Amino acid sequence: MSGGRLASLLLVFASLTAAWLSVLVSGARAAYSAGYDISYPQCHASFPTPPYFGIVGVNGGRPFSANPCLGTGDGPSELVWPGMTVGLSPVEPAQLYANTADPGPALSTHWPNGQTSPKPCNTATNPGSDTAQCAYDYGWNAATDSYQDAVNASISLGWADSGATRTPGANAWWLDVETANSWTSNTSFNVDDLQGEVDYLTSVGAPSIGFYSTALDWQTITGGTSRFAAYPSWIPGASSLVQAQGDCASPGVTGGRVALTQYPNNGFDGDYRCGAPAPSPSLARGREPSSPAWRRGEREARGTMLPALPGG
Repeated sequence: MSGGRLASLLLVFASLTAAWLSVLVSGARAAYSAGYDISYPQCHASFPTPPYFGIVGVNGGRPFSANPCLGTGDGPSELVWPGMTVGLSPVEPAQLYANTADPGPALSTHWPNGQTSPKPCNTATNPGSDTAQCAYDYGWNAATDSYQDAVNASISLGWADSGATRTPGANAWWLDVETANSWTSNTSFNVDDLQGEVDYLTSVGAPSIGFYSTALDWQTITGGTSRFAAYPSWIPGASSLVQAQGDCASPGVTGGRVALTQYPNNGFDGDYRCGAPAPSPSLARGREPSSPAWRRGEREARGTMLPALPGG
């Protein structure tokens, strides 16, 4: 074969290979952008086909209530569901969301009267129960309880050792801000409440914190505050994937970027990850928390043997 003929064939082969890889990467990017979120309404019901990422609600619809099927004991575990996508282990740790509220002292049975830390609420030095400090403490305590729900679920699955105080995975957290829960008419106090939630999750090392809300709910509850502009938004309301993709260009309710958009998909809440890159080869193979307890829990939850880590 002549040198010119060989060069032409190599050029054609290279072009076809590049086109094939482009299709693969495009498909991987589309898949990596697709997810779902589920919570207590899906307990004892079917879950969506495990996506490339999954978001799980830790509460039973309001603060200080646990999702009964987050871990074990009440039907299939929702915390296990996102990790059933590729191979034997999660593509990424489940993202988690917590319901939020600020009912005020007259309505709440969890109001922090007498609490001195992180802020003094209705104490001798700071009397009064309807204060910014009390709202902050209520948010801090609500986030503490929600985080503990996730820790307890991980322990029940064998992913964390008994007595653990941290979740074994690097879970991103979302704060669900909706008028369906109770809020005071004082939007400034509501913002203080949300600040308490953010500060607690930051204190336990949450790698990412964001807010789920509509523009109307955000305005009603927070007065349209921009205090959380550094945090991403997850916005609902799209009626299709195409619209969800377009909503990525919308302003976030916090004043920051839009990271996720929600839309109906196959009878579930689907989620589109804005600007998602194609997965790396290592991520496509799956990734898991490294603790031996987590891996033991995976084997028990899935009924599948995973290679043991040294000392596991």
